[in-house]
Amino acid sequence: MKTRSMAALTAILVVAPLIAVTPGPQAAARTRPGDSARSAESTLVGGIDLDTVTIPELQARMSRGALSSVRLTLAYLRRIRAVDPRINAVLRTSPTALGQAAASDLRRRLGRSRGPLDGIPVLLKDNVNTRDMPTTAGSLALAGKPPKNDAELVTKLRAGGAVILGKANLSEWANFRAAKPTSGWSAVGGQTHNPYVLDRNPCGSSAGSAAALAASLAQVAIGTETDGSIVCPAGMNAVVGLKPSLGVISQSGIVPISAEQDTAGPMARNVIDTALTLSVLSGGDTAHVAAPDLAEAAARPGALRGKRIGLWRLPVLGTEVDALMTRTAERLRAAGAEIVEVDLPYQERLAELEFPALLSEFHRDIDAYLATRNGPRDLAELIDFNRTHPQEQTCFAGQELFEQALAAPSTTDPEYVAMRTELTDLSRRSIDEVMAAHGLDAIASPANPPAWTTDCGRGDNDVIPSSTPAAVAGYPSLSVPAGFVGELPVGLLLMAGDGRDTDLLSLGAAVEHRLDGRHAPRYLPTVPTPR
Repeated sequence: MKTRSMAALTAILVVAPLIAVTPGPQAAARTRPGDSARSAESTLVGGIDLDTVTIPELQARMSRGALSSVRLTLAYLRRIRAVDPRINAVLRTSPTALGQAAASDLRRRLGRSRGPLDGIPVLLKDNVNTRDMPTTAGSLALAGKPPKNDAELVTKLRAGGAVILGKANLSEWANFRAAKPTSGWSAVGGQTHNPYVLDRNPCGSSAGSAAALAASLAQVAIGTETDGSIVCPAGMNAVVGLKPSLGVISQSGIVPISAEQDTAGPMARNVIDTALTLSVLSGGDTAHVAAPDLAEAAARPGALRGKRIGLWRLPVLGTEVDALMTRTAERLRAAGAEIVEVDLPYQERLAELEFPALLSEFHRDIDAYLATRNGPRDLAELIDFNRTHPQEQTCFAGQELFEQALAAPSTTDPEYVAMRTELTDLSRRSIDEVMAAHGLDAIASPANPPAWTTDCGRGDNDVIPSSTPAAVAGYPSLSVPAGFVGELPVGLLLMAGDGRDTDLLSLGAAVEHRLDGRHAPRYLPTVPTPR
């Protein structure tokens, strides 16, 4: 096709859907005050509900011409404008999003669709490099010129035809700056709120990604995790989040904490979309997990029959969460699963060793990353930047973790090497030994407590030990909605052995179907705090 005719067709693809969804003069004359806002806030578009629709359903509609990527992208952009002011989850939208969608629609008309994510709007956590938008990790120190290159995972998303919708807010520096941080706050983006109860916290550093999904502001989102920063926000916002096995997704071009634990991961409102996104992010290495019949298989009678799941209760998260875990176990047993009560060993020792090891790794890895960007060239300069920029101190002033990392032993120090070696050994044994002893398919635990009230003065009120074993071991973990404590969501965290991402997603889809633990948020201003 000639360049001129290609450009003309692209223009038509952009403009036509806009005309189709724009009210005409007569409709405008009938519009009452507030109707436009209500329409923009609706999750309904083209006969589908964005809150519940899956990627396979969207692809089927686009294939038969009942929906276009441009119309879908426009619907999400309108929702961001209408809804995001309540929750503050989206830092920026891409000025090229509709153009990307038009290109996808053109490929589809030419029979050149690139796969399951072609034309699907995706939000990126703002510590993932994008060459055409700022990548800040929430810090004013990186708020200038964008990185030179996309992160490798973004390259794969673009190659797969995904529409990069924009960037999501996060906990500044992925919550690795202050001793008492407030999750979901950054100097660049301010505070992200939990869509279920607006004065409650969204948890973890992937706060914006999870809150945006809960509010149906994108079809899928990308989060990152060192320990809990995908699975806790997923649980606290009633969405699905996968922390893949270490190495399944490239770390290249992501603002780091630790190469020994960091990974990006897909987040969505359902397991099938999470699996499809993983198949693209991993370069197709796990494409078989994303078969279109995954949801159908999960819904079949007996999908959980004979599955052995170890329940790690963690009563430290409170009696209401424990009661929810009891109800969850009963529902899974009724579906044919065998539930075995377990306790994971070595957790106190892991807690002693993980933080000191991360300090050394952060110093090494952040220095390497900053050397690729305009702004502070290393951790020492970053500390100085924060001291001289008051806006970096508007929620909490501390940067104790930065200062401790600057003084931490090098990663060549024998003491550090011994710590990381012991961490890897004990974390893997904590999962492997329990699974082998009980013949388990997975271990389950609560992903989060009910969301605490956001308070800059106090900081986070989180005690969430469930993510640590899989995070330190580099094993996969998956959070699926389990239900609610009052108005506040709680996730069920599933974990399994190294490389068992496929098995975990299949099990997670079956668990998700049986629990049906999610409903759309109501954006309540507050609820009473349980005594």
